[in-house]
Amino acid sequence: ALTMWQKLQLFYQGILENGDKRTDNWPLVYSPVPISCIFLCYLVVVWLGPAMMAKRQPVNLKPVMIVYNFAMVGLSAYMFYEFTASAWLARYSLLCQSVDYSSRPLAMRMARVCWWFYFSKVLELSDTIFFILRKKNSQLTFLHVYHHATMIFNWWAGVKYVAGGQSFLIGLINSLVHVVMYLYYGLAAFGPNMSKYLWWKHYLTSLQLLQFVTVTIHTTYNLFADCDFPDSMNMVVLAYSLSLIALFSNFYYHSYVAKKKGKKT
Repeated sequence: ALTMWQKLQLFYQGILENGDKRTDNWPLVYSPVPISCIFLCYLVVVWLGPAMMAKRQPVNLKPVMIVYNFAMVGLSAYMFYEFTASAWLARYSLLCQSVDYSSRPLAMRMARVCWWFYFSKVLELSDTIFFILRKKNSQLTFLHVYHHATMIFNWWAGVKYVAGGQSFLIGLINSLVHVVMYLYYGLAAFGPNMSKYLWWKHYLTSLQLLQFVTVTIHTTYNLFADCDFPDSMNMVVLAYSLSLIALFSNFYYHSYVAKKKGKKT
């Protein structure tokens, strides 16, 4: 009989070898080890960062923040365009789309934008580091850390196993939301004199909630439809989007509804 260690080795070998052969050679894809190391480093930074900054002055990152946020607007807009164009040209179905594992130009174009989307989730971990350096510790909520830390794994699995197909809709919607979100952050980075132009902040949270509700409905439909897309992936996406609806609703309630009630009393 196999020992536990041998079983683990076989399982790990299966993870490596059962992926999409087209994406194997791309950075941070073949093995889960590099992204797991990034994840662990991220958790260490979240854990130790605020303590290390406790006796230090907040770092002035204004120019860095402006450049970073507007660069992310550009990257998100590029990804939104690529997701839309690749899906449109390949005549993707909005309701049920299997993954095209061929090396045809459109299939590769979709796989590439999926990789960029995954890589953008790694870049977005910078959001947290900026909060820590600027001593904005109130922003380091469970929602923030959970969302950033889990997205990198979700999309590692996405690019490793299903680079295209049904997953495109999540990337497309999220890229559009991030154009708006990073535009907001970019403008806010200019300082308090911009705040009068940023009255639309709570609409941004509504938009984020709307994307999770859309993804939930879409994935639920897929689970019950006869669709050639792995149900295991659909289950993960469904559970994840439900968790985000709960967390974002809670954030929305405490940030906007409860505050309004507090003002009235």
